[in-house]
Amino acid sequence: MSYRLRRILSVLILLVGLPIYIIVVISIMSLFGRPPFIIELLIYICLGVVWAFPLKFIFKGVGQEDPDKK
Repeated sequence: MSYRLRRILSVLILLVGLPIYIIVVISIMSLFGRPPFIIELLIYICLGVVWAFPLKFIFKGVGQEDPDKK
């Protein structure tokens, strides 16, 4: 995957995909009722980190200079 494509995908994921993910998580959590505060906090922390693992290869090196540019 080219550097330019990874940059475009990372912006799309952060601007479109992440808000959709947040809405889905909040909607699913509201179906179960309100758990105790600590458990709810741990669930949101875990879900806030879990989304990045499958997408790690897209975000890796995006903030650095283009390696293909000479």
